[in-house]
This record gives sequence, structure tokens and C-alpha cells, in this order.
Amino acid sequence: MTTAVSHPTPRPERHPEQSPYRVTATRVLRSEWHKLRSLRSSWITLISASALVLGIGVVMGATYTSDGGDSDVDTVVLVLYGSVLGTLCTVVLGILVTAGEYSTGLIRASLTAVPRRLPVLWAKAAVFTATVFVVMFTTALLTFVIARTLLHDTDQATSLGDPGVFRAVVGNSVGITLLSLIALGLGALIRSVPGAIGAFIGGVMILPEVLSMLPYDAVKTAVTYFPTQAAGALGSATPLPGEASVGAALFALCLWAGTTLSAAALLLRRRDA
Repeated sequence: MTTAVSHPTPRPERHPEQSPYRVTATRVLRSEWHKLRSLRSSWITLISASALVLGIGVVMGATYTSDGGDSDVDTVVLVLYGSVLGTLCTVVLGILVTAGEYSTGLIRASLTAVPRRLPVLWAKAAVFTATVFVVMFTTALLTFVIARTLLHDTDQATSLGDPGVFRAVVGNSVGITLLSLIALGLGALIRSVPGAIGAFIGGVMILPEVLSMLPYDAVKTAVTYFPTQAAGALGSATPLPGEASVGAALFALCLWAGTTLSAAALLLRRRDA
């Protein structure tokens, strides 16, 4: 009589990719979104930027008169003049997103959870870019609509359907976003909030103005592709003589932002947290 011997059923192996705690791009993005939206400073900074753009735009529209001598000013530039101050707010926020974590020590926890490191930087950049663009585009569009109502009986009367106007409103928001992304990269490079703010003000805002005073045509041409000048070209419905074209300005800004982030990524892999 043969006795059947039962063998234990082998347990299926659990592959690493089946772990519910594995690091994925979606989870890193979600983590960075939670960090950005949970900080009170993020909303205070974004609300301040929106309030400055909207408030100054309404004031410009309400106080403008046709005989004031500003009829040759680009309407979009006139209405969104507050973007200069709004950009300072989003630039500070971009620096806080990266350098702020080094000052608090939170970056160690982030890099421990994501040992490959680079996904943390890319997720920060992606979440920050999307957030700033949505907020600033919504603000710019609302500001233009309100100011257009106030300017309807002046020589600056215009609408979104006029040539170049909607493109300039979008370009204004894109310019602010890319300038802020450069600041985020500087924050990751320098790892100091005051140092990154100083580097942005000195290198991005002041240096081009100093270089433009040099009596060399080649230098003046090169300055038109610096970040702040390129952002100004994106936000103008009527390009000024000597400005970079919209396509060239956009390419230059993307190149500045990409170079800054690439340098930050290279050092992130080589330096200790």
C-alpha cells in the first residue's frame, strides 16, 4: 500500500516591486505637494504675490488717464506692473522650498526616504512649477480682466482677443514661473536662504543692469537673453526694439532654469546632506 506524502505548498516570493512602501515617482510628488501646501509660509507668500499683482493692476487701471503721457506703454505691461514685486515673493518661495529644508534639517529625512536623491529635486521642481504657474496665471488673467474694464474709455482700451495680448498674459506667468524656478535651483546649489536670495538679487537682477551700461554692442545683445530681460520680453504684447523674440526669450529662460537645476542635481549626488 502506497502512502501519499504531502509536500508543503511553497509560499510565493514577494518581489521588491510588490512592496506597499516602495519609492515611486508618484509618491515622491505627493510627498513634496504635501510639504508645500502644509506650510503656512507657502500660502502667505503666494497670496502676497497675487495681492501685489492684482492690487497694483487695479490701481494702474483706476488712475490711468489718456493725457498722462503713457499711451505708448504696452497695455499688458502697464496692467501687470505689479508682477515685478510678485516675482520677488515667488522667488523667495522657490528658495525656501530647497534651501529652507537644509536650514531646518528636513532634507536629511527626505533623502533618507529617497536614497536616489534626484527624484526629490525633480519632484520639488515639478510641484513648485505647477503651483506657481497656476496661481500667477489665474492672478494675471483676473487682473487684466478687471483693469480692462477700468480702461475701456481710454487710449489703452484692449481685450484678450487683440493680437499678442493673451500670449503676453500667459508669457508673463511663464516668465515669473521660470525666474522662480531658477531661484529654486540656486537654493539647492547654495543651501542657504540668505545666500541664495543674495545670489539671485546680485546675479539675476543687478548684474544685467551693470553689464548693459558697458559700451559694447555684443554685451548689450547678450544681456537681452539674461533671465529678467527674457521674462520681460515674454510679458510684452508689443515687442520693443532690441528685445529678444518670444521664442528666443523662452528658450533662454528654459536654458537658464535647466542649467541651474542640472548643476544643483550634480552637486546633490556628490555632496553630503
